Amino acid sequence: MDMLSATDVRKNWSMTLDSVVRNRPAYVKRTHDSVAIIDVFTLNNILAGYKYSARKYIEDDGSVTLSLEDIDIVVNSNDEESAKKRLAADIKEYAEEFYEEFSVWASAPNRKSHLPYVVKALTLGVDEISEDIVCLNGKN
Repeated sequence: MDMLSATDVRKNWSMTLDSVVRNRPAYVKRTHDSVAIIDVFTLNNILAGYKYSARKYIEDDGSVTLSLEDIDIVVNSNDEESAKKRLAADIKEYAEEFYEEFSVWASAPNRKSHLPYVVKALTLGVDEISEDIVCLNGKN
């Protein structure tokens, strides 16, 4: 793998970005730091295997409760479709809050496993997140 120097990338920023978008990710070395530059389309392909799995519970009143498995988010709504939309909105909000305090949450033992789900949510809209929620039957 070719590691580009940070100096060369800085001098050729537009050309580097064009190459990342049209060809492949770039890996950059700066003194003691190494970073990857990747376009969002490729990132979404990498994260495609991560689904938002939720347990579905039908309540006594007929409403639907969805409990996200990988992140502690629970919603209740009249039907499954509206519950998925609510859950997707909550996932997006959680991802944005996680990102705001990234240095705290990305290293927290109980939260660092959320990272792929957070990154995915940051690159998708609420409707796309909703489509990516897989409901599994839970037991009341």
